Amino acid sequence: MDKSRCILQREKIDPGILRLTLNDESRRNALSHAMLAEISAALTDVEADDTVRVIVIAANGPAFSAGHDLKEITAARSAEDSGRSEYEGLFSACASLMQSIVASSKPVIAEVAGVATAAGCQLVASCDLAVAADTARFATPGVNIGLFCSTPMVALSRNVSHKHAMEMLLTGDMIGATSAQKIGLVNRVLPSDDLTAGTMALAERIAQKSSMTLAMGKKAFYAQSSMPLADAYGYTSAVMVENILTYDAEEGIRAFVEKRHAKWQDK
Repeated sequence: MDKSRCILQREKIDPGILRLTLNDESRRNALSHAMLAEISAALTDVEADDTVRVIVIAANGPAFSAGHDLKEITAARSAEDSGRSEYEGLFSACASLMQSIVASSKPVIAEVAGVATAAGCQLVASCDLAVAADTARFATPGVNIGLFCSTPMVALSRNVSHKHAMEMLLTGDMIGATSAQKIGLVNRVLPSDDLTAGTMALAERIAQKSSMTLAMGKKAFYAQSSMPLADAYGYTSAVMVENILTYDAEEGIRAFVEKRHAKWQDK
C-alpha cells in the first residue's frame, strides 16, 4: 500500500520502537472516525507484539492533530436524530482510544511538532510522556465555538493543575511549548530540527529496560493515582512484592551487585 495514502503510518524501528504517524494533513490530522479506528487498531495489534517495547505517536504536517473533524460533525446533523447516535459513537470511540493508551502495557510517547488542539491536545495528555518542538502550540478551544472541551478535560486535568487546566478550558487560548512544559503537559521542549532525534533517544532509553517491569510499573502508576493514600501504599506494596519475585528483578539486582549489564528475559 502507498504509505502516502495511509492516514496512519506504522514503522518499526530497532530496538523495539513502533512509530505511529498521523498522516491526514489535508484534515490537519483530525481524529475522525477513521483515524480513531486506525490508531485503536494499531494499539490492539501491538499489544500482543513482544518485539515492540515503546510506542511513539507523531504526525506529518503543521498540525499534530486539530481534534475532531468539524466537517464530519456538521454533516451528521442532517440525520433524523440530528446526529445524536453519530456523536455518541464518535465520543465513545475517542474515549476508548484514550483509555487504551493508558491501559497499554507499552510506554507511549507523543512527539509533537505542530499544533495540538481539542481532542488533539487530549491525545498528547493521554500519552505517558510528551516531547514537543519549541514551535508546538496547544489549546482546548471548544469554548470558542460553543462546545466545551469536556472529554479533553479528563486527560488535561489529570496532567496539569486544576487552575491551569481551567484557564485553558475557559479561555480556549493557545499556549506555547514552553508554557506547556511549565504546567506539566509535556516533558521536554526541543528545537524543531532535533525533535525526532530527541524523542527517539528517549524511546531507546526506555526500550532498554525490562518490558515486564515497565508494564507492571505503568499499570500500578495509573491504578494508585486515584486511590486514597493508605490504599495506594497497600496496593503498591503488593505490586513491589510481586515485582521483586520476578526473574528480571532478581537478574537486575544481581547484575547491579556484580557491576554488569542485566540480561532481561521480560518475565
